[in-house]
Amino acid sequence: MPYTTGWVTNTREFGTAASTIVVNIKNNNQTTATSFIVKVYASVDSTSFNHLYSQSINLVPKSSRVATFFIAGNVAYEVQFDEMMPPLIGDTVLTVYGIDEVGQLVTNQRFTPPEFTFINAFSTPF
Repeated sequence: MPYTTGWVTNTREFGTAASTIVVNIKNNNQTTATSFIVKVYASVDSTSFNHLYSQSINLVPKSSRVATFFIAGNVAYEVQFDEMMPPLIGDTVLTVYGIDEVGQLVTNQRFTPPEFTFINAFSTPF
């Protein structure tokens, strides 16, 4: 059951642009490992999106992981993810943040669990 941030506008016209996306994942389960698939799509013109990254992230019990993805030069991006095996509903947390070129948070590019949207499947490039 994948989720998405939706399209994120990433231009200085609307504030600070992100050069990197940071994905934080935490597994609070005491005994069970889990894995996530994270996909990043980006666009240089907001009309066509390209698949930039796919990463499998495995988490042992009581662990966390930070993954970073370079997206500078793109005027829009989207992060999609799915918890694959097994889904530990309530025990895992994923957040997404945009970071600018000097390492500062882009405050209007942060996504926490209540802000993700369910999608039926990962996107194909379009």
